[in-house]
Amino acid sequence: MSTYKLVCPHCGGRMRIRTSEGTHIFLRVAYLQCVNEACGWSVRAQFEMTHEMSPSGMPNPSVRLPVATVALRRQAMKSATGDDHPDLLDQLDMEAVNA
Repeated sequence: MSTYKLVCPHCGGRMRIRTSEGTHIFLRVAYLQCVNEACGWSVRAQFEMTHEMSPSGMPNPSVRLPVATVALRRQAMKSATGDDHPDLLDQLDMEAVNA
């Protein structure tokens, strides 16, 4: 299970969700506060569902979102796999060159 880490843009500290409310089926408003007591920055944030990345196995006919483009799905997969790090094959290639 992954957790979503929110970082304070002022001090780099962790942000805590103080409260949140659902304003729409696809929108949640949250009130955040930096846990760094010296900073204490507070902010209102919105979390919005914008695109369907894959279909539901239990679809609700009233739920309608645009289907994500191939480029958007590819970007999500790249982010999910942490593509900023070399994969195993890249690492083996680098080791072979250095050997």
